[in-house]
Amino acid sequence: MSDRRRPAGGRPEPAPGPGTPDRRHPRPSREQLAAAADRLLPDVIAPGLNVLFVGINPGLWSAATGWHFARPGNRFWPALHRGGFTPRQLHPSEQDTLPALGLGITNMVARASARADELTAEELVDGARELTAKVEHYRPRWVAVVGVTAYRIGFVRPKAGFGRQPEPLGPARLWVLPNPSGLNAHFTPETLGAAFGELRAAVAGG
Repeated sequence: MSDRRRPAGGRPEPAPGPGTPDRRHPRPSREQLAAAADRLLPDVIAPGLNVLFVGINPGLWSAATGWHFARPGNRFWPALHRGGFTPRQLHPSEQDTLPALGLGITNMVARASARADELTAEELVDGARELTAKVEHYRPRWVAVVGVTAYRIGFVRPKAGFGRQPEPLGPARLWVLPNPSGLNAHFTPETLGAAFGELRAAVAGG
């Protein structure tokens, strides 16, 4: 899990702003990133969460640091804040504060890779089965899969779109969000934040 460094007052320091060097969390070296391939990243999870966010699989940066959505340029944490889920933008190292906010993170596929398109369809289908079992065990109110293509393949629903899905996932209601990767040029930070905000409104509405 993350090693959250706290100042003397006991509260996590805010994430550095755009263009600000992050001296507390130096970039992993090329060797560290290479060594992170196929590494497993622990979930951030607890029973009875409001929303369990489901990434596709950890990138090498996340596997090397131990933090979900950790690569600079990934827009998950800004979108989470823009969508109203967190009172400020969290740094990935603060991921363990999420369960207290009713939120958690897991992945469709546990192993890390440089790119999500390195995963096979079989891995995604197997991952969907494992995710279903995990949801049955932890029983979140909502599950939000962050990536429509992975959802379509893993759950064999080739026509699925964004937003609320007509079928539940075990005991949870199901939502599909855009992939926040910086490689997803179809969505801007603003439109990603709006998509997360739609989910937030649905959660607040019960």
